[in-house]
Amino acid sequence: MPSNSSLCEQFSRIIGGQAGFAGGKCVSTINRNEIKATILGKRFQVTSSFSFESLDTRTGRALCLGRAAFLEQEVNPFITAIRSQGIIVSSIRSEWLFDRPQLIYVNIEAVAKPLVFARKVRRALDAIHGNGKIAK
Repeated sequence: MPSNSSLCEQFSRIIGGQAGFAGGKCVSTINRNEIKATILGKRFQVTSSFSFESLDTRTGRALCLGRAAFLEQEVNPFITAIRSQGIIVSSIRSEWLFDRPQLIYVNIEAVAKPLVFARKVRRALDAIHGNGKIAK
């Protein structure tokens, strides 16, 4: 099994994000630069993040989580694609009162092998706009 650092890099490469570690867990962040969002009239960087932690070295499975930001029309295609692959959608919500355009955040969770989870996330992201529209 690869080291956590190597595994984190592979995880991020599949998802199409930037790899990093925060609080002892691997986090892959996708910048949604194509969304020109503001909060209270000020520019706001829209990001989505996916992570894994508590890796079981015996089974290769970990707690895999995601917090993804979407435009309203992207939510249903993502949810349909992610649920069809067995990943739990744990919440759907708006986080900000004065954001333009309004962003919808979807949280997902699974206990899975991180690279399997990453491939499922990538397929769900690709289902929104076709290949590569959301970071890659």
